[in-house]
Amino acid sequence: MGTLAGSAQATFCRTVVDEWARAGVRHAVVCPGSRSTPLALALAADPRLHLHVHLDERSAGFLALGIGLASGHPAVLLTTSGTAAAEVHAAVVEAHQARVPLLVCTADRPGELHHVGAPQTVEQVGLYGGAVRFLVDVGVPDEAAAGSWRSLGARLVAESVASPLGPGPVQMNVAFRDPLDAAPGEPPPGRDDSAPWHGVLPPRRVVAEPLSGLLGAARRPLLVVGARGGSPKAVLELAARAGWPVLADPRSGCRDHSAAAGATVVAAADSLLRVAAFAEAHRPDLVVRLGESWASKVVSGFLGEAAAAGARMLLADPFSEWRDPGREAGTVLRADPDEVVAALAPVPAADPAWSSSWSAAEAAAQSAISDFLAARVAEGELTEPFVARRLAGAPGLSTLVVSSSMPVRDLEWYAAPAEGFPRVLANRGANGIDGVVSTTLGVALSEAADGRSGVVGLVGDLAFLHDLSALLSGGAGADAPAAGLVVVDNAGGGIFSRLPQAETLPVPIFERLFATPQAADPLALARAAGWEASEAASPSDLEARLPALLETVSSGRPAVLVCRTDRHRAVAVQEGLVRAVEAALPGA
Repeated sequence: MGTLAGSAQATFCRTVVDEWARAGVRHAVVCPGSRSTPLALALAADPRLHLHVHLDERSAGFLALGIGLASGHPAVLLTTSGTAAAEVHAAVVEAHQARVPLLVCTADRPGELHHVGAPQTVEQVGLYGGAVRFLVDVGVPDEAAAGSWRSLGARLVAESVASPLGPGPVQMNVAFRDPLDAAPGEPPPGRDDSAPWHGVLPPRRVVAEPLSGLLGAARRPLLVVGARGGSPKAVLELAARAGWPVLADPRSGCRDHSAAAGATVVAAADSLLRVAAFAEAHRPDLVVRLGESWASKVVSGFLGEAAAAGARMLLADPFSEWRDPGREAGTVLRADPDEVVAALAPVPAADPAWSSSWSAAEAAAQSAISDFLAARVAEGELTEPFVARRLAGAPGLSTLVVSSSMPVRDLEWYAAPAEGFPRVLANRGANGIDGVVSTTLGVALSEAADGRSGVVGLVGDLAFLHDLSALLSGGAGADAPAAGLVVVDNAGGGIFSRLPQAETLPVPIFERLFATPQAADPLALARAAGWEASEAASPSDLEARLPALLETVSSGRPAVLVCRTDRHRAVAVQEGLVRAVEAALPGA
């Protein structure tokens, strides 16, 4: 009887894996464990899947997340029973809030081993709460339910990529009994055309008519565009045609000059809007927000003040998430950003002086930032804004994965628009620094499977140390993803130096509780894990070693470049940049 049960389990696994492959799944991340054996064997046996084995479930979760973030298709993430399932919770939360598809498979003990003290047995159903789009508890697979197996496999992928709430994580909890290594039988037949059992199209929320009635006689409009803000080409064509300035987050794709099409793209918004006189003189009367918000509190505060002064605020919200922390949107458009842009086709033209004023200010700000940083370079000072700006403009960099905390802000505030500006990805769902190295490696795996290279992660020293086990999957080995890491090592958490605690607390207390400098050296740790590693302590070091990093990555080998900066100088550098921008503005 046991052998028959084991065969049913193996056949179930073979069936759902076939459905996942039919539905476009191409990657599986497997964490070693005994209870998950039937599904691990089925994943390893399917030649359509790229199999990645990772020891640490927490890091593996973000590895799978990175694959979904880069590709738009879920990776399978398989864990054994017990706390292994709990370890991936952080990645599930990030996938939920960032709308990244992820297919989590948690192997479980059968029902008779629950509530009797059996080892590696916890309550895994509902473990992730409301963070999953769809949850199914299969129990022990039974041949009596074989007619539902293909439907279940196909639905898991469909719910992950086309849920009414947007893409996100799903969970399949499946119990297995011994024997765990039985051979599978013949699976139930699938569709004749190799299609998945179910195909689900994403919901469409079409803007049925032009938005001219909501726009009114706007003469000072702004487009504020972030990640998932629609086609950069369509957004910038609209902006160029109507003279609407675009405040472009680096993740929006709108900082790439090849897509700019003559539009006024504002990348230095954070620096510009810190100048009170400029912000006061440039309040819009209409704001259309597409995609996710900037990280900058200054930009958010500026938009809030504009709303309070009577500006009309339109928010594209395709998945009913109400991503409007300031509660400023007067109209929420249940539509994809591309549909909103299409509905704005008869958009009224802005006052020509409005667009030219923003364009002149952006040009002045970019020139001032370049000059200020060049002066620091001449003095031999390696600063975090320079690292971010230089990396974003590096030839050969195709995709940049940027950590939360200061790296995403340095990139947002100081990376200039350029021809070939890289694709920028970040874990900005829950905004944590956990799993950033793993996410970078997942992105690199996805890109490599499509024949692309040039993936680099920009992380701080604390984010790097927080995800050390990821280095084990990225070191020497046949499955090592070819990714680069630029680690800004400023001996602690630089973002806290910008908070009131830095001024109000005694230095020893602040350093211990917030800055938290670590004794471990990222360079030595990277080398110990088998990565090619070098360091830069000056701008000339960076200029010499950044091309070598990118060349190493393009040749298929992982590499780390550790940039040593001075955390205690960072706030002064930022303040100096704002003063330089203010002095450079027309009319200053």
